[in-house]
Amino acid sequence: MEQTMFTNEVILSWLQYFSQYVEINLAKLKMLDITGKNKNLIPTVMSNRAVLVFTDAGHPDIFYDMWTAELGECVIWYNEGSDPSGVIKHDKVSDMINRGINYSAAMLILNPNAATNYHIGIENSRFASGSVHYACREVRAVIMNKLNLGDQDNICIISGESIAVEAAIIAAEGSVIAVEYDRRDLNTMKCNVEKFGLSNVIIVESLEDGILDELPVPDIAFIVGSSRIGSEIKSLLAINPGMNFVIYTLDFEILTSLPALFRENGLERTEAIHIEVSRVNSKNLTEPFPAPWLISARSVKE
Repeated sequence: MEQTMFTNEVILSWLQYFSQYVEINLAKLKMLDITGKNKNLIPTVMSNRAVLVFTDAGHPDIFYDMWTAELGECVIWYNEGSDPSGVIKHDKVSDMINRGINYSAAMLILNPNAATNYHIGIENSRFASGSVHYACREVRAVIMNKLNLGDQDNICIISGESIAVEAAIIAAEGSVIAVEYDRRDLNTMKCNVEKFGLSNVIIVESLEDGILDELPVPDIAFIVGSSRIGSEIKSLLAINPGMNFVIYTLDFEILTSLPALFRENGLERTEAIHIEVSRVNSKNLTEPFPAPWLISARSVKE
């Protein structure tokens, strides 16, 4: 069992403490332990009306980060100690932006405006502007469906910035390795990580020099096809021979090269789909978007 300073006994005592002062439905309460872990506080608060957060010292900007993420109206219930006892206080996040957390404690965050209807396919306008040309949200929704991520999955995403964001939110107990070769795209990825409050994204500049050996082993990889795709597949299979792949490409030559590439690496294609999206604009004209291929593959041995 995973070790934590917040044992079941401690958690129950904090639940009892807060329930004495705040009307909350424990059946709908979300609990999040962020002590020494790559857990995403901000997306959790955004999508839950009540979150009981267990934290350790060393989060000087926690409330400021929530405020910049437009969570200033959330109400924090807390006390001034590490034990569930004594006077309880409550303040809006907007009134706590100059405070940090200097000791292990629990706090109850109430967000009446939580987006409990979160759906796959975030609006492109929510992502950081920069060098990246994001796939339209309908295409991204299909990609996320094909990745079929669980909350504890580890995934490697190559040159897929918006996919990395959505994957990090879904795989809240796992991790995302975001590979960004272009310095401008890497900076945009960093901006997205900060904007969405993601703590489980690891950004790297390449797959070379054994960098993957020191990172969580991915279960699945999403690759935007390029001339590097052969070496990328080999590098990923070297750390996990059972790796699953979803490949995105608009390039016909890359598309037609995949069957031979799969045979060479002991993979079999499991699915191939072509996505076409068009919208009717304000002038009642049909506006098409890039139409990618999504190719899924897995190890023949698997």
